[in-house]
Amino acid sequence: MAEQREKLHVVVFPWLAFGHIGPFFELAKLIAQKGHKISFISTPRNIHRLPKVPKNLQPLVDLIELPLPRVEKLPENAEATMDIPHHLIPYLKLAFDGLQQPLAKFLERCKPHWIVYDFAPYWLPPICSQLGISCILFSILSATGMHCFTEFSRGKTSESLRSIDIPEEYNETNQSGVSDVFRFLMTSDAAHVIASRSCMEIEGEPLKLFKSINTKPVIPVGLLPPSLQFSEDSNDENWDTILNWLDKQEKGSVVYVAFGSEVRLSDEDFTEITKGIEMSGFPFFWVLKKQNTSNVELQDLVVNNSGKGLVWRTWAPQMRILEHRSVGGFLTHCGWSSVIEGLQVGCPLVMLPFQNEQFIIAKHMEERRVGFQVQRSEHDEKFSRESLANALRAVMLEKSYRSEAEEMSKIVGDKELHQKYIDDFVEYMEIHRPAIKD
Repeated sequence: MAEQREKLHVVVFPWLAFGHIGPFFELAKLIAQKGHKISFISTPRNIHRLPKVPKNLQPLVDLIELPLPRVEKLPENAEATMDIPHHLIPYLKLAFDGLQQPLAKFLERCKPHWIVYDFAPYWLPPICSQLGISCILFSILSATGMHCFTEFSRGKTSESLRSIDIPEEYNETNQSGVSDVFRFLMTSDAAHVIASRSCMEIEGEPLKLFKSINTKPVIPVGLLPPSLQFSEDSNDENWDTILNWLDKQEKGSVVYVAFGSEVRLSDEDFTEITKGIEMSGFPFFWVLKKQNTSNVELQDLVVNNSGKGLVWRTWAPQMRILEHRSVGGFLTHCGWSSVIEGLQVGCPLVMLPFQNEQFIIAKHMEERRVGFQVQRSEHDEKFSRESLANALRAVMLEKSYRSEAEEMSKIVGDKELHQKYIDDFVEYMEIHRPAIKD
């Protein structure tokens, strides 16, 4: 009985974007593997879109559904950023804020020891303080990105900030009633701990810099590389179709193209990417999501005129594709999760960042020689089909990029290394567990 009392109850509450929900879910499962109870909270549709909890963890992981309040201008069944265009995201944040009362009731009833939250619920820390629940802000950004965004939020300037373009809209009050900077400052300042999706072996200096500007503990939890079980959670029919096409391609000849669920390409960007890939001459597998572009004619042009590529318009098992022997490079927007997945299997990167920390991740990875960044014009910051084709040829033909990416995969894919980070993080929660109020 004494051992049972030592176990923690941890609530995990991510923002409504799958670039956030995925890493939060991975972290939740890893905490549960240490024997602690998890309450993973999101909206019904998002909960149903999660991969299945492994059988051995099901007794420890409760998936809690809180219905998303209706908000005018937000489409029905829109419960994540992937469901809506960019300009409607403030309305999703307004609906998210409507979860305050039901979440408060849940916390009051269950009285967990810790809550691991995201940047968005600025209203949550006072509730936790009243209930005696300790707070952890979990950043899904790289340590480099988190350091820059923290400085930006506090109105500071640095060399790192000058190298990226953080939209001013983050500082502006939007239709949700507050700004993103306000949300971040409230959740960050109130947190007892900041957990960073990073590790010293990849981001040693950025982690030190980020720790130096904080007065509270900053604990790296490792890179949370997706488990093989997660990567193989795919529809068999879809995978059979994909595998059949990949198996027909020569070893290392295919460019895998994916820009995540947040990047929206302009018609001009889409055209230059399409033509750049065609100019490079490599076969490609392009996961093109409806959020990326609305230009159906151009999508059809890729399929009809190329003959060397495959455009995939639904969910694809990215990890399984990246580790296939025919894939020689990954054309990516440099979202942190995508970079981690590519490097986990030693796939070199062709980097085309579009916003925020993507630029500094690309710069950092280029310095590590695991990829090549598509050059943009100094005049208007646009890229061309020629610059894209040059980057593709560099990565696909120069073996050193593959060699360096495979070397880094020994770190990114080191299960024992990243488990040690999780062990240290959970041990901190165990030692500093709060006394729960009656």
